[in-house]
Amino acid sequence: MPNPRRKYRTKQERERLMKALENPVPPGGVGPRVVRIPRGVMGLDPADFRCARLAMELADEWVEYVAATAITAHARTYHMAISRLCEYVDRTLGPEAEAVSLTDQGLFELLVDWELSLPESYAPSSTYPSVMAAGLRLLVVRRDDHRDRAVAPDLAKWARGPALLGSGEKKERDEFKRQEKRALVRAAWQSVHATRKRLDEGWALAERGQHPDEGSWTSIADLLWGLAHEQITPDDIRRRVPPLREWPPDLAAFAVGTNRTLAPQTARLQLARQLSARLYPHTFDLHAFRVLLMDATGYTSEEVTGFGEKEVEFLPKGVRLTLVKNRAGLLRHRAFRDQTAPADRPEPKSEGDDQITVDWPRREASAVVRQLLDMTARVRAKAPGVTGTLFVVAAVRGDYTPEFGEWKPVSRNSFSSWLDAMGVEIKGDRHIGRLRKSVKVEKAIVTEGRISDAADDHTEEAFAGHYAQGTTLRILSGRTIATAQQHWFDKALDRVDGPTVVAGPGDIDQELLEDTGLSAQEAEDLIGGQLDMGVSHCKNPYESPFSRAGELCAVAPLRCLECRNAWILPSNLPQLLLFKRHLERLRTVLAPQAFERLWGQSWVNLRTVLDDRTPEERAQALRHIEAGQAVLDLPLAANTEFDA
Repeated sequence: MPNPRRKYRTKQERERLMKALENPVPPGGVGPRVVRIPRGVMGLDPADFRCARLAMELADEWVEYVAATAITAHARTYHMAISRLCEYVDRTLGPEAEAVSLTDQGLFELLVDWELSLPESYAPSSTYPSVMAAGLRLLVVRRDDHRDRAVAPDLAKWARGPALLGSGEKKERDEFKRQEKRALVRAAWQSVHATRKRLDEGWALAERGQHPDEGSWTSIADLLWGLAHEQITPDDIRRRVPPLREWPPDLAAFAVGTNRTLAPQTARLQLARQLSARLYPHTFDLHAFRVLLMDATGYTSEEVTGFGEKEVEFLPKGVRLTLVKNRAGLLRHRAFRDQTAPADRPEPKSEGDDQITVDWPRREASAVVRQLLDMTARVRAKAPGVTGTLFVVAAVRGDYTPEFGEWKPVSRNSFSSWLDAMGVEIKGDRHIGRLRKSVKVEKAIVTEGRISDAADDHTEEAFAGHYAQGTTLRILSGRTIATAQQHWFDKALDRVDGPTVVAGPGDIDQELLEDTGLSAQEAEDLIGGQLDMGVSHCKNPYESPFSRAGELCAVAPLRCLECRNAWILPSNLPQLLLFKRHLERLRTVLAPQAFERLWGQSWVNLRTVLDDRTPEERAQALRHIEAGQAVLDLPLAANTEFDA
């Protein structure tokens, strides 16, 4: 067998090598071969490595795992892991790598060193090292579980043991800004209307045509008629349409489409694709429907593109959809109700029972689904095998073969390309998943931040981990916290759990009291002493915050300095000084914690009131006390709390 490491130059030598590589080799056998995997996934050639036997063993498990799980893009992770390991083994062991296999006991330390060396090629927060290590562990475990395939015990222990690397930090995508999201929805409706107009005009033009043999192979109407009635194929266009130099100007302009140039060697292919786009929706058109359905339902791209005609049930005022989320293994039946059109917006124009043209952006899933059903009806009729999705398109392949099948965006028809074509400016990552987060943020806002309500189609842990980190929710959370803090701060400043102090020398004028908000009767009673409670006057002793409404206050005068109904006049200064002496005695008896709990607020308020008095006012009040003209009457309960 030829040496797989040699670079063969001649075609014959290369063919001999490929034939040798394609010979099937039993699992664990010696000899290189090409591993075949599903279309769309990068292949692996064990002959590229010295440790071809080790590569084949892992590749066997990889191929079977891909076939069993039907994974596509993620299969490349296992390809990378196998390639990185084989490169490391070749570099470390040199020529000795040719005999290495998963049955070797000495491979344990090599695998450990390889796993620990993975982060060297990536950023510190990258998730790739842990993902590749986990993928290789899975392949080794799978091989160890097979009864006819041998794996060294220490390698199996390594594969089933704890990971040696951290998972890294995955940067969560932020949601679209509200302006960006509105622009997306507006552009999506514009795209839908443009597609509808293009298809209607294409079929109307086709009805005016005839068979190109009877008409002309350079007539747009005749070519559309032939394709629409299946009388010609794109390959007939390749064979029967004359060269570009013989085309009329209107046909050349038609074939150019959005392209800037029309090359002679590709002119017929461009013409065939432009004709198909006038009759059937193509890949580029369905991005708009995905945007509208994600916005209207709030579900993922996978779910809104994964239901077929049988999963649609129209209701009198909405639609019920059966949504499938393969990643989580969930099947949901969800009803989406139509919204009431605002009075300041025009009503949608109806052109028939089966066709609705919307003149302004609406968040109604039923309207979007009706449009999608109608627009893809002809494609679905030509692809009866595709029943699991409404997202079907028509295309003309490079070999002029017409293709009707499931919608699969490619790089040149990606979501980013659609954004550029529609002129939508997006900052940051151009990923459709950000739209899902925008809808989840709106739902969180509507539910006032209740995770249990916002996380209605996944777990609360998933919402907290993937959706609660968005910029909008962080701003709203900050505003909520600031609002709550401001609320309690304002309440603390505006709290009326302390007395109202009326300062000033001499007698208090009744008009002055009325200016502060008291009624004439209340002001008269305060001045007359009818509402004197001992250390203050009370605005209404029957509306005490410490007693039931309608009952006489039961805590006066002990809590008057904490009451919003208390009014302290200049004449109350002697009683306030006596009450201060009472509290000072309590401070000597009670523990500091007990005094602060029972009398702390009264003590603070009392000192504040007394500090506002001038020394002359306090001296005059003391003379009244010494002359026996001021007495503080306290209930017996005021002395019982410290007798025990």
